[in-house]
Amino acid sequence: MEQFKIKNMYTLSESISGDFLKKFEFPWDAVPAIKDCIKSLIGEIDKNIFEERGEGVWVAKDVKIADTATIVGPTIIDEGAEIRPGAFIRGNAIVGKGCVVGNSCELKNCILFNGVQVPHYNYVGDSILGYKAHMGAGAVTSNFKCDHGNIVMHHSSGNIKTNQRKMGAMLGDHAEVGCNSVLNPGTVVGRNTIVYPLSRVRGFVPAESIYKDKDDIVTRADSF
Repeated sequence: MEQFKIKNMYTLSESISGDFLKKFEFPWDAVPAIKDCIKSLIGEIDKNIFEERGEGVWVAKDVKIADTATIVGPTIIDEGAEIRPGAFIRGNAIVGKGCVVGNSCELKNCILFNGVQVPHYNYVGDSILGYKAHMGAGAVTSNFKCDHGNIVMHHSSGNIKTNQRKMGAMLGDHAEVGCNSVLNPGTVVGRNTIVYPLSRVRGFVPAESIYKDKDDIVTRADSF
């Protein structure tokens, strides 16, 4: 479990939420408190850099937002980000510097570290995506079980009860998720890991690996 601690999954200096995340050992513990984090950050926001574009929606002045995008507060969008046509940010979201939130993407209760790209038809809910993580077209984080029960995170050393009915995915820095993949509720993908397109991922995927399917996970030869 050591590699899945916040300090080992994320470069905390690459998010405005870094100091907030330091309070937690594992990223899934921070997800229920994202709203409180955003409200705290808004209270200290640098108004030379950010401006309020709607109730509780604080956006860096150089951010590009398409006219057809919808953004609900509380939300913070950091410098150099781009919000493309049809994007829907439902609130409780932090979008880091240089991020791309693309065509018809939906965000809700999530943190996107700097440089994250969710550029085409992605859903990211109740999740944390690390520095320069990328989700291919149509890849989504599933955050709600069909039986409406609480999320259990499945790990070889023992299952973790989150006591949360909604929990998406935790992606480490530089994680790459292939097109049309589904990250099942409570999925954790380690740093520098690649998930093949059309994958159905459940549980914990080690850092520095390639996920081909649940029975075929190999170590990356070109790890960072």
